[in-house]
Amino acid sequence: MPRYGYASVLLAVVFACVPAGAQEVAGDQSAELAKKLANPVASLISLPFQYNYDSNFGPDDEGSKSLLNIQPVWPFSLGEKWNLITRTIVPVVSQKDIPSGNDQSGLGDILQSFFFSPKDPIGGWILAVGPVMLYPTASDDALGGGKWGAGPTALALKQSGGWTYGMLLNHVSSFAGAEDRSAFSNSFMQPFLSYITKTKTTVGVNTESAYDWENKQWAVPVNLSLSQLLMMGGKPISLQGGLKYWAESPEYGPEGVGFRFAVTFLFPK
Repeated sequence: MPRYGYASVLLAVVFACVPAGAQEVAGDQSAELAKKLANPVASLISLPFQYNYDSNFGPDDEGSKSLLNIQPVWPFSLGEKWNLITRTIVPVVSQKDIPSGNDQSGLGDILQSFFFSPKDPIGGWILAVGPVMLYPTASDDALGGGKWGAGPTALALKQSGGWTYGMLLNHVSSFAGAEDRSAFSNSFMQPFLSYITKTKTTVGVNTESAYDWENKQWAVPVNLSLSQLLMMGGKPISLQGGLKYWAESPEYGPEGVGFRFAVTFLFPK
């Protein structure tokens, strides 16, 4: 089977072979949960497991990477007017021939964002701002930068009808860590657009564009996704499948098409 034929088969499995016992989330609860899922700073405890696969790394296009992002989201109420939402990304990485002839597996560097957000939208817009931290937790030098990083992060989004659109931004620069590791200064921009159908299926498109200021290189994957809310064992979950296309990649970075699958466990109040 061709390399990307596997991605098509797996997408079909996710949405055609829903686990036994799974049921659609009914009524107003499903509409509210679907909207909160589309909002990165919603007041909703969630635990996403997001698997990504990319290939064609290196000068000979032989490298590949599997990345499992464990992304807990935990909101806190700060009085009557504000929320604090923590979003943490814990990467578990397995890569082959990056660089050529070398394989590594283990934990990457953890990224944690702290969003302070008004509980009520301002002019119809949901706004959030705060600090972001990068922790040098990688279990192998090839899986992380070896330095502490910090910077600002911000988000603005609007929800109207079934539509959600907006932008997530952050910038992280190194400030401490191993002296023999290179400094970094990276900006991240994620414009996003999604639509929730009457069946609470969400169709989305975004880019997760990153600019490396030290090496003056862009990484621009364009992501298309399809997700569905379901009930399993009386608890709501979301299943997602998607494809990505690398519109721009750094030198020896991934090229062509990759794919993404995710399951998100939801804990509504």
